Amino acid sequence: MVTLILVRHGRSTANTSGVLAGRTPGVRLDERGLAQAAGLPQRLAGVAPAALVTSPLERCRETVQPLLDARPGLALHTEEGISECDYGDWSGRKLAELSEEPLMSVVQQHPSAAAFPGGEAMSAMQARAVAAVRDWNARIEEEHGEDAVYVMCSHGDIIKSIVADALGMHLDLFQRIHVDPCSLTAIRYTRLRPFLLRLGDTGEFGSLAPRETTGSADAAVGGGAGAP
Repeated sequence: MVTLILVRHGRSTANTSGVLAGRTPGVRLDERGLAQAAGLPQRLAGVAPAALVTSPLERCRETVQPLLDARPGLALHTEEGISECDYGDWSGRKLAELSEEPLMSVVQQHPSAAAFPGGEAMSAMQARAVAAVRDWNARIEEEHGEDAVYVMCSHGDIIKSIVADALGMHLDLFQRIHVDPCSLTAIRYTRLRPFLLRLGDTGEFGSLAPRETTGSADAAVGGGAGAP
């Protein structure tokens, strides 16, 4: 029952300027984003991650740096499979301008059919992100046991697509999911199904630390008693 904690990168200069950053190099955290990142060690103080996996983009690496500084023994891994969606020709353009593009209605209402000019299809984005998570789940469980927790820092659309997969939702519904900058989302993967434990959480995560007795793969009737 490996638990994955997904961290969206902190607020970036592209977020505040209304630009679709995509994979444009040099996009960094703004002042608020740096403050959000600085708070991660405290927010995750109750959890001992087995590993830290990050998108290769600067804003994600900046986000996890305070966590690495606080835990010098924590292993850091870079994963291309959870890099930002390749928005192709849309990268670096103003979101207000892109809202007038005919493709935007497809992105909003039928994302499984959306493919960015010069970039990738949203369905391909989800497929490679979910494949990366499944590969890391197996690796973490093999190396650290089935009760291990690990952290993965990525991007909004990537995290939303992973959550949609965990919930058994069609990609066309994933725009109903929202994750704020530096929010934390947790998914526990069991033999039978994933459980979404947190979505876009901005509180502390100590209750996700493994307990002496772990629950079964069955859903708790009535919702369960929660953390002790």
